[in-house]
Amino acid sequence: MQFGSVPTVGVDALTLEDFLLDVREDDEWEAGHAEGALHIPMSEFVARYGELAEAAPADGKVYVLCRVGGRSAQVAQYLIQQGVDAVNVAGGMQAWEAAGRPVSDGKGGSGTVV
Repeated sequence: MQFGSVPTVGVDALTLEDFLLDVREDDEWEAGHAEGALHIPMSEFVARYGELAEAAPADGKVYVLCRVGGRSAQVAQYLIQQGVDAVNVAGGMQAWEAAGRPVSDGKGGSGTVV
């Protein structure tokens, strides 16, 4: 599946081993996120790119999430231009939550997608 020229997958294609990058803003992240995802807000992404370079698997894909898929598509496009094997997650965290995947508040509780 493509979102413009960006490779895109649905939430159902993701496994527990996949590397997730959440590009939502801090308030969205704090309300609820996928456990284990790396959080770098889109508004800070270029300045904090080094954090992704350190954390991402050297030879694996980076699955990019936002709330519904628009911001993540933009970040995935940027990553592809940097030579990263990036994939946009269609439907973002709303689709993640709707699919029954766990949403964490980061404090041991159940989160919500805002």
